Amino acid sequence: MTLEGNKPDARTPPTLHLRRMAGADEATFLAAVDRSRSLHGQWVAPPATIAAFQAHVRHYASSSDESLLARRDNGGLVGCINISNIVRGGFQSAYLGYYAFEPHAGQGLMRQALRLAVILGFTQLGLHRLEANVQPTNHRSARLVRSLGFRLEGHSPRYLKIAGHWRDHDRYAITAEEWRMAD
Repeated sequence: MTLEGNKPDARTPPTLHLRRMAGADEATFLAAVDRSRSLHGQWVAPPATIAAFQAHVRHYASSSDESLLARRDNGGLVGCINISNIVRGGFQSAYLGYYAFEPHAGQGLMRQALRLAVILGFTQLGLHRLEANVQPTNHRSARLVRSLGFRLEGHSPRYLKIAGHWRDHDRYAITAEEWRMAD
């Protein structure tokens, strides 16, 4: 599965590609995690060892979930996006998790990558709803999902355990109908 962003010109950011994470991405991914430790801080704990990376790839290869890498045209690894806990039937919903890598953070590239992931979710995966959970003090991440049309649905105390601590999260969501109206 590959999705491509707009071709660059004077008005658009560089082209990004999303594709499934694979075992061949191990060295590049782990190097990106290592150089991004201060960026990730308390927000996210991506796979940081060979064993954790391999377990991550195995999990996503054997489930209906998607773990996608966003890369620039030059091959630079921009970030990782996980579409997980996909529930079919009458729900057609999933969770969207994401994180950027240095030196690409703060350049608008993850917005472009998440937009591609939302398109993938609502078109190729046939989802009706995507939910993104963001720690209340992660203002950059909250701005990012709001810029894509996600709306705040509520607050979940002690929602997710990250780096050994239960952390509160705000729940943001978007439905396929909302996305079509905003796009």
